[in-house]
Amino acid sequence: MVRLDIPGAVASITLDRPDRRNALTPEMLDAIPALVDRAARDARAIVLRGEGRVFCAGFDLSLCRDDPAGETMRSLLRGLSTAVRSLRGCRVPVVAAAHGAAIAGGCALLGGADFVITNDHARLGYPVLLLGVSPAVSAPFLRATVGDAACRERLLDSALISGREAERIGLAHHSTTDPEAVLPTAMELAESLTLKSAAALAATKAWLNEIDGTGGSYWPGMALGASLGLAGGEEERSMLPAAWTGGGKS
Repeated sequence: MVRLDIPGAVASITLDRPDRRNALTPEMLDAIPALVDRAARDARAIVLRGEGRVFCAGFDLSLCRDDPAGETMRSLLRGLSTAVRSLRGCRVPVVAAAHGAAIAGGCALLGGADFVITNDHARLGYPVLLLGVSPAVSAPFLRATVGDAACRERLLDSALISGREAERIGLAHHSTTDPEAVLPTAMELAESLTLKSAAALAATKAWLNEIDGTGGSYWPGMALGASLGLAGGEEERSMLPAAWTGGGKS
């Protein structure tokens, strides 16, 4: 359900579950760090993309239906945190091609990328407060990308925003008018990054991560703990069933 292709200097890591809008499972999230490590060894840049109509619709919440204790949600949250940190800490540049939609956990994955390409009418955001789930796990990475004010607004306001608005606030680095142009644009950018010094890129990425606090374990670990603390709680148990009518993805 997650595929790695390395045809040349640019590796592609593809969320490959298009029939479920690439809704994330624990197994998918657990697979990402090893694929990132392999891609970083054999390629000079990575493009993170989704198969089908959208990049990623979030967690597959149908998996939580029969787990009122919240262990499945905890597994999803832990996997998400580890996946984002692996992307963020990767020594080669990562470009996310987020066409169509990047919602909740899908939007959180963008926090691991160095560059995000989306399209004007894509929908992005973190609507999980409506389900009794805390998006705190995303906070360190989103804050490093968009700054304090925009981070607070996006995590506390469950409304989705357009790709054009995502570009305006810095969540996306470029928004195309045509969703079909997202992947080619991301690939072109990744190819241009392969022409730069690999050692200089790696050193610069590592130092930038130290400056913004995403390079260590303290803030990402604290943020994950805040989200884990609500998993299986009373509000989540009462609010999560609303997701089933929407196909179980958020």
